[in-house]
Amino acid sequence: MRVAIVGGGWAGLAAAVTLADAGIPHTVFEAAKTLGGRARRVDIDGRVLDNGLHILLGAYRETLALVRKVAPGSEPFRRLPLTLEIADRFRLTCPRLPAPFHLVAGLARAHGLSWSDRYAAARFMVAQRAAGFHAHAGETVAALLQRTRQPRRNREYLWEPLCVAALNTPPAEADAQVFLNVVRDGLNGSGGASDLVLPTTDFSAMLPDPAAAYVTARSGTIRTGCTVKSVVRGPDGFTVRTSDDALSCTHVICATDPARAGSVWNELPELAVLGATLDRFRYLPIVSIYLQYAGTVGLSSPMLGFVEGPAQWAFDRGALCGQHGLIGAVASAAVDIDRMSADSLAAAVDSQLRRHIPGLPPPEWQRVITERRATFACVPGLSRPPQRTPLPRFHLAGDYTASDYPATLEAAVRSGIACAQAVLEDR
Repeated sequence: MRVAIVGGGWAGLAAAVTLADAGIPHTVFEAAKTLGGRARRVDIDGRVLDNGLHILLGAYRETLALVRKVAPGSEPFRRLPLTLEIADRFRLTCPRLPAPFHLVAGLARAHGLSWSDRYAAARFMVAQRAAGFHAHAGETVAALLQRTRQPRRNREYLWEPLCVAALNTPPAEADAQVFLNVVRDGLNGSGGASDLVLPTTDFSAMLPDPAAAYVTARSGTIRTGCTVKSVVRGPDGFTVRTSDDALSCTHVICATDPARAGSVWNELPELAVLGATLDRFRYLPIVSIYLQYAGTVGLSSPMLGFVEGPAQWAFDRGALCGQHGLIGAVASAAVDIDRMSADSLAAAVDSQLRRHIPGLPPPEWQRVITERRATFACVPGLSRPPQRTPLPRFHLAGDYTASDYPATLEAAVRSGIACAQAVLEDR
């Protein structure tokens, strides 16, 4: 048994670590020079940044367990009780109590909501618990919030920011069932599931780099800067062809993003229908804007939200990563601002911050990083392929595969583990 894993993002590395634990020989092929896919380190002008600004929740148990496995004893993140702050408008801090009491206590002390707003938010959670967190068929998040009579401030400060951050899809289009899955596990789960987990290092150092060391110390091989041209089927398995050579294997785990997956299997007619399914996906961008100010500049909290655009959230990289004066802002589902020039967008975010930080000096440096196909549009009725394909021993891993979750790091990690477990069932 020998496994080829095409793609060295979080899904592919989760599969590799699982196979390494079982002693199964495998090779990870990653086209880029840096592992991590859409959550990786980028070095620009001597600064260590991430190609996308992500947060995790305490409910992301498989991801957090994987980080602890490959880097035991390290804590590359800052874990906080659920805290949401919208600049000058809203603040919610939930104590560490069993669900749902933590949210009830947090709402009781929330700033920026009336008592009727707080009651409506609590009523929403009680009603969803009673209904098993099941939405109506084909319902969008906007329709769900309208049906449950959520007031404007609840929508603007709580539910809509959560929807856009988790699903990277506007509430008017977003799948209410997937949204409720996030609410169920993130706000209604136990054992710190609602905690915010904010990285204190770059994403490559958080998981991909230690995962690669873990894999190569056991039964795996990591090949970066190696593009897979095609996979063909043979009498004893598959041949993975790269620009340099070819590798024979018994199993393939395709862990690329869905937009590129079809190019991997274009010589496998058994997967033509699967390719047609992926052709129906629509993608939405995420834009990360980095602004370097004087080292004394910081935010009122490590993560600060905004109602007005262009960015929805800003992160104090000084408080989190020791990069003093560096503010990272993120614009999710950024269909319109993706068309702005980098300089115009950076200036707009600077103006946005300036409205909330008195005496903010001009930025000394700026950089805009756009992931144009950051995630699929998480809309009702979307058919997401399972990890097992119609072709035996050929599996799919990625945040776009069948899952309760939207396109998150947790969905990616779970899919990679599921693929590796399917491989192990063939022993």
